[in-house]
Amino acid sequence: MKTVYDFTVKDRTGNEVSLSEYSGKALLIVNTATGCGFTPHYEPLEEMYKDLKDKGFEILDFPCNQFANQAPGDADEIHQFCTLKFGTEFPQFAKIDVNGETADPLFAFLATEKPFAGFGKGLKSAALNTFAKANNKAFGDKAYIKWNFTKFLVDREGRVVARFEPTADMKEVRAAVEALLG
Repeated sequence: MKTVYDFTVKDRTGNEVSLSEYSGKALLIVNTATGCGFTPHYEPLEEMYKDLKDKGFEILDFPCNQFANQAPGDADEIHQFCTLKFGTEFPQFAKIDVNGETADPLFAFLATEKPFAGFGKGLKSAALNTFAKANNKAFGDKAYIKWNFTKFLVDREGRVVARFEPTADMKEVRAAVEALLG
């Protein structure tokens, strides 16, 4: 059975990193953007990271510019923004594509393991659904991720156990992480 540990990604400086380096840890894998309405998610993500990293938890941050060009800039600019504005300390990887023919294989795998099930209810969800549908038409059946700040929770064995859309309450995300950590 394939797990996230079977994938290799690039860190923000372009070096290959085997995700097997995170074997035995619970992971939250997130596609991010610095100019998105959900960018403030960095704050509760960093708080969760600081509180739980010593319990075997890691957040893996993958910037992506495929949603309304909301992650402009190179890796250094994105990293500087995140560390200065939100004090992020969790690992940030190279900017990637999460949809289409150039989608990073990790995100294709994550989305296949836990497919999109909707943004939920409410005004914000309805508005985001409209934007996402328009944005993702270009990717057809390879529109794996619908918007920035989609989060995948991975257990200590490398299995994808949950998917949280950007509209999910961060308290719900944290509760799932804490439950997974025991």
